[in-house]
Amino acid sequence: MLVFNANCVVIKVGSSTLTYSTGMLNLRKLEDLVKCIADLKNSGKRIVLVSSGSVAAGFAKMSFPTHKIKTEEKQAAAAVGQCELMSMYSSLFATYGHKVAQILLTKDVVEDDVRKTNAINTFNVLLDTGCIPIVNENDTISSEGINFGGNDTLAAIVARLCEAELLINISDIDGLFTEDPRKNPNAKLIEHVQDITPEIEAMASGAGTGRGTGGMQAKLQAAKMAGEAGIPMLIVNGSNIKVLYDVFEGGCSGTVFEPGCCGVRRNFYIF
Repeated sequence: MLVFNANCVVIKVGSSTLTYSTGMLNLRKLEDLVKCIADLKNSGKRIVLVSSGSVAAGFAKMSFPTHKIKTEEKQAAAAVGQCELMSMYSSLFATYGHKVAQILLTKDVVEDDVRKTNAINTFNVLLDTGCIPIVNENDTISSEGINFGGNDTLAAIVARLCEAELLINISDIDGLFTEDPRKNPNAKLIEHVQDITPEIEAMASGAGTGRGTGGMQAKLQAAKMAGEAGIPMLIVNGSNIKVLYDVFEGGCSGTVFEPGCCGVRRNFYIF
């Protein structure tokens, strides 16, 4: 079982966790997520939420199908769905006395020194003033995230910008398995990854559901990016959002990628 002691935490949640197969938002999951994050915030943690779900929510709002859809239609769906998603987040977090801020980024923000500095400064001010930044890829102008599952990578970038001590990747699977557990029920969960070897990479597969765009391959890439900055990444199953409590209190099951997997050692927050 894994227990972490980290103050600054980036939490990434995907569309498969936040929506039903219809594409509509899963309000129970959304409310549970907000309550857990608000409670962790009350305990003194600085939390950034990287949230997918805008495209899926837009699909349902505009009565789009979730397959055989053009990129520009996905971008339009993101514009509509992001409004609905942030409206829900703002209302729910306000119930628990917390304020939120929306940040829409593209991954190339780190390629320009001025934009990178601006992003870092904005995150610092928001966290210092008690806000919960809610980050998404700017899918309306960036097709890269839509096509390649950008929010896993984006979460790692955000973790680096915020100098986070832990990146939690909430998925629709328990973690990294020796094989795809959906196809082989005898597949074994790998709890610790110290080195991302070719053998580890071979265990990864694509997106698990039609509503998600990432998958284990994208998560391995995110783990590499976080690890290069000395940040551990943890994959947990979002079927029960209260697993977030277990991460810091009672111990949770999942897969943790140690920062040493990329040749970097920093304080590693496991007891």
